[in-house]
Amino acid sequence: MRGGTPATPESRTRPLPFIAFLTCSLPPLALAHLLYLQGHHAGTQLSSAHSTSTAATMSIPALLQGLAQEVDPWAPGFWRDFGIGMLKPLAATAAVAMAVALSSTQRLGIEAEMLYAIARSFLQLSVIGFVLHFIFTQNSPLWILLAYLFMVTVAGYTAGQRARRVPRGGYIAGVSILVGTAVTMFLLVALSVFEFTPRYIIPVAGMMVGNAMTVTGVTMKKLHEDVKSQRNLVETALALGATPRQATAGQVRRSLVIALSPVIDNAKTVGLIALPGAMTGLIMGGASPLEAIQLQIVVMNMLMGASTVSSILSTYLCWPAFFTKAFQLEDSVFAE
Repeated sequence: MRGGTPATPESRTRPLPFIAFLTCSLPPLALAHLLYLQGHHAGTQLSSAHSTSTAATMSIPALLQGLAQEVDPWAPGFWRDFGIGMLKPLAATAAVAMAVALSSTQRLGIEAEMLYAIARSFLQLSVIGFVLHFIFTQNSPLWILLAYLFMVTVAGYTAGQRARRVPRGGYIAGVSILVGTAVTMFLLVALSVFEFTPRYIIPVAGMMVGNAMTVTGVTMKKLHEDVKSQRNLVETALALGATPRQATAGQVRRSLVIALSPVIDNAKTVGLIALPGAMTGLIMGGASPLEAIQLQIVVMNMLMGASTVSSILSTYLCWPAFFTKAFQLEDSVFAE
């Protein structure tokens, strides 16, 4: 509203800031759904209605729900517009072609793996795009829980593969990631930072789970390596009456510092070296940089919290696998 006159629908052409953030967190096909809507007549009405005095009273979840309902993959013209929108992603495969060519000239032997990875990512993201579109249109918390548990399960398995020499590594990583991200998410919801709806929780949980997966996997792998390489020091401490926790305190501290250092360094340099994904999505969506930094600060805080809780918990859960009931190192775990 300017000068007491309500703004016309044409006065706002950029999407809502938080919608822009959500699109940067979604796979390409789900993103194409939203981009398609921006050019669609109904989508234009939805975005512009936010600036009117009537729509100003609508909540963001109501706008997002309306956005999801307007996006229909079976609507006339959707697939034509979607195909046109995919021309740019296809053009971007030129970067992959360059990487494959360089790999071939250097005889690295990973050309087939590169092509397989790109093809697999396209298929996975395409499928998950439709899955997310379905979940976003549901109101049941059950779908949020199922999507969250699926992400945690895959993340736990992946982190366990990184620390494959740790017994029950997938279980330890999965429980650690589940607790770390769940505690952080509960805190954010309790403080009203995010609302408990699929369109908020799933993208945010995905970022936390992915980050916690990397940190937890590195923590477990490094802890196993350090205890194995310093086995004599650990066994000496145990012989002098130290508990497993006391005997491995130095190794635990070292593994945690190494695993969390990238998260801390990223927080120190955010915005100075590179713009993070959430902030980039907001700015590309038309939001002011001042609006973008608000959400990015929230993202950095939640990643720091979830990663720290998950990595520390994983060290506690590793001890029963590393030691016998008699407080001795398991020979089968640290055998050469």
